[in-house]
Amino acid sequence: MRDLIARQLARLREADPEAVAASSANIELHRRLTAVLAASETLGDRLVASPGLWKALRPNNSDGDGSDASGPAGLRQALADGSPQQPAAAHGLSGSPRTPANGTAKTRPAPADDEPESSSSAGLRQSPADGASGSPAVGPADLEQVRTSADAAELRAAYCRALLRITADDLTGDGELARVTGELSDLADATLTGALRIAEAEVPGDTSLAVIAMGKTGARELNYVSDVDVLFVAEGDLDLAARRAARLMSICQQAAWEVDAGLRPEGRNGALVRTVDSYLAYYRRWAHTWEFQALLKARPVTGDLELAERWLAEVEPLIWSAVDKPNAVDDIRAMRRRVVATLPPGAAEYQIKLGSGGLRDIEFAVQLLQLVHGRGDAKLRVRSTLDGLRALTDGGYLARADGEALTDAYCFLRTVEHRLQLQKLRRTHRVPDDDDDTYWLARVLGFRDVEEFRTEWRKHAAAARKLHEKLFYRPLLDAVAEIPADGLRLAPSAARARLEVLGFADPDGALRHISALTSGISRTAAIQRTLLPVLLGEFARAPEPDRGLLSYRKVSEKLGGSPWYLRLLRDGGPIALRLARLLATSRYFTDLLTRDPAALRLLAEDNDLRPRDAEVLRGGMAAAAARHDSPEAAIAAVRAMRRRELLRIACADLLGHIEVGQVGVALSDLTDAVLHTALTIAKSTVDDDVRLALIGMGRLGGRENSYASDADVLFVFDGDTPERAAAAASVVETMRRLLSAPAHEPPLNVDVSLRPEGRQGPVTRSLSAYRRYYSRWSRVWEAQALLRARYCAGDPKVAAEFLAIADAERYPAAGLSAESLVELRRIKARVDTERLPRGADRPTHVKLGPGGLTDVEWSVQLLQLTHGHAVPALRTTSTLAALSAAETAGLVDAKDAVALRESWLAASGIRDALTLARGTASDQLPRHGPELAAMLAAMGPAGDGDAGEFVDEYLRQARRAHTAAEHIFFGQE
Repeated sequence: MRDLIARQLARLREADPEAVAASSANIELHRRLTAVLAASETLGDRLVASPGLWKALRPNNSDGDGSDASGPAGLRQALADGSPQQPAAAHGLSGSPRTPANGTAKTRPAPADDEPESSSSAGLRQSPADGASGSPAVGPADLEQVRTSADAAELRAAYCRALLRITADDLTGDGELARVTGELSDLADATLTGALRIAEAEVPGDTSLAVIAMGKTGARELNYVSDVDVLFVAEGDLDLAARRAARLMSICQQAAWEVDAGLRPEGRNGALVRTVDSYLAYYRRWAHTWEFQALLKARPVTGDLELAERWLAEVEPLIWSAVDKPNAVDDIRAMRRRVVATLPPGAAEYQIKLGSGGLRDIEFAVQLLQLVHGRGDAKLRVRSTLDGLRALTDGGYLARADGEALTDAYCFLRTVEHRLQLQKLRRTHRVPDDDDDTYWLARVLGFRDVEEFRTEWRKHAAAARKLHEKLFYRPLLDAVAEIPADGLRLAPSAARARLEVLGFADPDGALRHISALTSGISRTAAIQRTLLPVLLGEFARAPEPDRGLLSYRKVSEKLGGSPWYLRLLRDGGPIALRLARLLATSRYFTDLLTRDPAALRLLAEDNDLRPRDAEVLRGGMAAAAARHDSPEAAIAAVRAMRRRELLRIACADLLGHIEVGQVGVALSDLTDAVLHTALTIAKSTVDDDVRLALIGMGRLGGRENSYASDADVLFVFDGDTPERAAAAASVVETMRRLLSAPAHEPPLNVDVSLRPEGRQGPVTRSLSAYRRYYSRWSRVWEAQALLRARYCAGDPKVAAEFLAIADAERYPAAGLSAESLVELRRIKARVDTERLPRGADRPTHVKLGPGGLTDVEWSVQLLQLTHGHAVPALRTTSTLAALSAAETAGLVDAKDAVALRESWLAASGIRDALTLARGTASDQLPRHGPELAAMLAAMGPAGDGDAGEFVDEYLRQARRAHTAAEHIFFGQE
């Protein structure tokens, strides 16, 4: 920074010696000059290129040009003589980012040891007592020169002089943001007036044209470099008015900045000028909600002011009825999505405007609250963001602490924006990612180093982001809480409207829930009043926010008397937000939590959401069972542990901590542990110490369970005596009875239908009986089923002997015979045509539809039956592991393998998400509607984006997988 000042001073000394001499003789002028040179390379270049321009930097009390009329009253009078006041054009905010809204400078750090006091950062450290006069940087005479410029060149010179004065005052003054943005706006107003006068002279004729300022100009909160948004209203000769408006825009672009009329009806495709009636016709019939939000800032600026005021009087009632439209919520949410979508990947973290916790977050939230509540409260009908925050705070729609935090964040971010723009006089809202460039920014803002600046930035961005979410909801509590009528700060009708904006289908019912939770003066009600504003926002993100709020009320009423419950929500880090999200997203989670509310503690730490491995589960369940004497009590403890673990896995899945394959492994390991412990409990009820093993089959055998999967098993015991068979049968019967007993716990159905002879065969068989059956009567489909056979509980040695028998069947030494291949293809064809449930939509059935789970798994299993004897890596119960082995062995080409893998993962994820969202199992992917939205919400980031595109993408994946399956299974290309 010091080098920049020295270099620019040297250039200035050579180009304009008088400037440096005057600066040396006047300490205040020197301070202002060096502040500008340090903060803006471009303004420094202009000073060098334009001898005499430095005089614009002279303080008001030494200017000798209009100083006696430079007070606020004189400025207002001068503006009244020419045109109404106007919002800041495109210039800078005043003050350090640490300057609060009232403009009182806080303590700033001392300069670095290697930096002179005359630098810009030194100027920024000045307090109001150090020379800030409180008078405007540009007086009436300055603005009059702008307004009365004879041509574009003269207008540009007058504009540049005024901009220099504002910049110097900003950098060395008292640091009040509203003052600087107001002065920039006044300059913009004067520039538009001057440009219109020139345009009237160049495009003569009889017509009326009024200029309406929009955006930051309309709100009198302009930054240093920005387009100036306007609308044009005309009467009389519209063609002439359009030519005059176009000329005004051209003059402004030459002199100062681009004039943007893109907010007009129909945007850039619409007419540049319209009559009042034309505007009204459009706004009444075609306008979107975001257009009325933009009109919040509308302010007459110059031209035919009577016409402009008439236009505004007609438009204002439409602004304050905009959210009454049935599509208001969709419009508002769509606009938010569009704003976020404008950021390129990776740019958000450096953006102070559009990034998370940026200026747009604050502005959008304030404007939305104004639209919703300004209909009944005229005090909210203000243009600027800071005025809006004050009005919302004073009206009770926003807590004072929150209003102050947002104001501080807004002032900080606007000041950073101004300093960024001043450097090159370039429109930018991006903080540099380079430390050297960021160091310059930090120093010109008054910080010692980059880290100190970034810490302050992160603090304000985090506060803005948090309060942006909260801003919709805090006033709602004031309206619904049962407090004295004279203490209400929000009418019930406004509360209802807010719930509608949030997406609640039954706002009246939501109000009753909120009232029940927050009524009274108890500590419980007080904490709920603190929590609900945040939770409502989380509910609103889900497809069914009403259900989330109802579920929260049920949980709260069940645990409201527990001293730890609300304290845990309030102080438990992410628990409250996670709870709200899960309640609104998943019926499966809600059902589990209402049966075991104490499991809420799992949401406190990410480590608590990691699924436990099989050995830990077995040890925990064995210990829980050992604490009880009766089998019924022991199995109840085991089932309760299973419920808790199901909740843990569901939470980890919904919150994105585990992927589809990990879900299947976790659920399978949990089932293994339950079966092993239940078998141990059942064996304790018989005298015979029978050696018994459980063989997992199906998805359990492949460790690919879904939330609704049964436990497909085979029971095998060692010994051929009738006594041993009876003992084994008794153990199995007891085990199944205990697991199926009515209870509040989720059921675990033990399915033995894959046993030899199916439902006609005995439930338990000995090793020798299995050996005889498979050697004599086994069919190809049974060999196929044995591909999933895996030890999951009981005696491991018995299981190992059984699996040796199974290997001979599932990996035949000669491979799959031609006869068996024909039979398998026949069965597959029947499955494809006959097994689909009546009324199902075949293309979107993720199990039996084309490219679904059955297509993928049968294709892989065919490769295992055919080549398993020769390729050891194929001897696995996992579908994806076997598919990878087949690809490695060259049995399936890479393209087909990718198609099969992607489709299997997509179908498995959809299946799990459907169960989580609905609370019941389904294999049918909805094509549209609330069920599809709920499923996508349960999928987390994988479900983000357009719902229709998600369905289309699944269908594309499924078609590719079906083609690959047909190729493998039937030899079709």
